[in-house]
Amino acid sequence: MVFFLILSLIFAQNPAPAVSVDEKSQQIIDRAITTLGGPKYLRVQTVIGKGFFTSFRDGVSQLPARFLDYIYYPDSERTEFNGGGIRTIQTNTGDTGWVYDGGPKKISDQSPAQVEEFKRAIRTSLEYLLRGYWKKDGGKITYVGRREAGLAKRNETIRLTLPDDYWIEYEFGAKDNLPAKIIYKRQRKDPDSGDMVETNEEDQFFKFIEIDGVTAPWVIDHYINGKQSSRINYESVQYNQTFPPDLFTKPANVKAIK
Repeated sequence: MVFFLILSLIFAQNPAPAVSVDEKSQQIIDRAITTLGGPKYLRVQTVIGKGFFTSFRDGVSQLPARFLDYIYYPDSERTEFNGGGIRTIQTNTGDTGWVYDGGPKKISDQSPAQVEEFKRAIRTSLEYLLRGYWKKDGGKITYVGRREAGLAKRNETIRLTLPDDYWIEYEFGAKDNLPAKIIYKRQRKDPDSGDMVETNEEDQFFKFIEIDGVTAPWVIDHYINGKQSSRINYESVQYNQTFPPDLFTKPANVKAIK
């Protein structure tokens, strides 16, 4: 009796985050999941992706870098870049992360700001919404309405608001139910002044391809204040492949880099 009384007091002091989603928004989410593969999409645990990452400067594309990306849901990712003969690796798991810089051949822990940037990328991702990871953070989803998305095309828009008042908007094609955009704000350091400024950011999705019953965008464009800043272009994607878990473990030294 005393044991259950203690438990009730603990749960009363630490209640589970309240979550809510209106009926219209839930219908949009359900249709999107079905379109992307339904149960097969939700059963994906790992992703190995290869392709090219291209940054943009003043609207002009720079030299692309080849990347190899390993994802283990919900919060582990290792991305290897090869460009200009230099290999770099960025790896994150939860609240930790490390970086290998192939120029000076150096391994270092990520700064708190870098780790927070990775966590921000997770909570502004499509998977954060569709896989329901937002629920553990106590989010609230509301229907925003339809938006123009080109000639004779409209997107259904929903908004996820988290307890800290941070919000992310997701747009899905009204006819095809495919993800179209993710819109959010963030704080960035201005490269000229060094001051922290708020920016409007947007991911746009294109070239949807089905592999093993799972559909995903193979081209992802990122915009900052209306100007394109990067493009991810996949060449291949593999789902639910096994890979060594120590890929995410920080190597003891440079020679141990795999």
